[in-house]
Amino acid sequence: MNCDHFNTQQCLSCRHINQPQSEQLQAKDQQLKQLLQGLTVNEWLAPVYGSQSHFRNKAKMVVLGAAHEPVLGIVSPQGEAVSLCDCQLYPEDMQQLLYRLTDFVRQAGIPPYRVDKAKGELKFILLTRSQVRGEYLLRFVLNSNNSQSRIERELPRLLAEYPQIKVVSINIQPVHMAILEGEQEIFLTDETRLEECFNEVPLYIRPKSFFQTNPEVAAKLYQTARDWVAQLQPKSLWDLFCGVGGFGLHCASKEVALTGIEIEAEAIACAKMSAAALGLTQVEFSALDSTGFATGRHAQDTPDVVIVNPPRRGIGEQLCEQLSQFAPAAILYSSCNPKTLAKDLPKLEGYQISKVQLFDMFPHTDHFEVLVLLQKVAN
Repeated sequence: MNCDHFNTQQCLSCRHINQPQSEQLQAKDQQLKQLLQGLTVNEWLAPVYGSQSHFRNKAKMVVLGAAHEPVLGIVSPQGEAVSLCDCQLYPEDMQQLLYRLTDFVRQAGIPPYRVDKAKGELKFILLTRSQVRGEYLLRFVLNSNNSQSRIERELPRLLAEYPQIKVVSINIQPVHMAILEGEQEIFLTDETRLEECFNEVPLYIRPKSFFQTNPEVAAKLYQTARDWVAQLQPKSLWDLFCGVGGFGLHCASKEVALTGIEIEAEAIACAKMSAAALGLTQVEFSALDSTGFATGRHAQDTPDVVIVNPPRRGIGEQLCEQLSQFAPAAILYSSCNPKTLAKDLPKLEGYQISKVQLFDMFPHTDHFEVLVLLQKVAN
């Protein structure tokens, strides 16, 4: 894959973009094996991968330049504003919409926020695409609500041109720091959620709720988790750090009781919608801290399987100890940070690592996702 932005050193995000896919996968697989060196793994499965271009469903664009000549993209290593509307990671229809949003900012006359001067209004444009229908969630991150009327003035024309845009919101982030979003979210459309679907499981995307950025590989990740859990034939399972419920909803059924825990209330609202759409009745989703939930339960409440999908920090020592004490029959650990995964796995006492598989969710970078199945060692 050839990228002019990388070749001219304007954007270095995809540092391995000139390396063949097979070499990228081999390097990541070797890195994972080195990190887990010293741990006994019964089965190393081949890496799972997808498309190398046009795969990404989310664009996080810094708004740069001036109101009459805005730039959606990044600041280059040389300190210049670089438009990434043509980034090959995005589907072509998404690229076209990003160009149109550049015109939208100019037509609305919204001054981009200047970090060096701590003045201006528009900080970011966040665009999320649903693969199932090619629909969009569009967010404007503003320093204040002073430009809300300008956005509302131009929005009808944009929506007429792009009816695929289903959800539009304004996020107010008034802090002069490198923080992506603030607490206040103002919806400008009746719709507040974007529908996605993986493996016939409906999922819903809302502002602030985490969602995988590579739909093709994410669908394979969830399907793999479903297959592994089905082989265990559980009657009950926990999905900790569940987000919008992707793992738990794939693994649950009318015969399997599911408890999903996630601290973000908006994600839990989406998970409940998905469960209702699937007709699942033995489901309980709660907006709680996952570690606090687990440590507050009694051993008699232990499910057959526990799924954990933590943020980059991992599940940590306290939750590792609690799960070791509860001793469910199996733990399914999905990690976006193999370094913290490697720290957590030895702390899950009484388990053998049955399977490990790498999922190349982030081509051309050093990042990847890992799925690990741990099973209780028989006494």
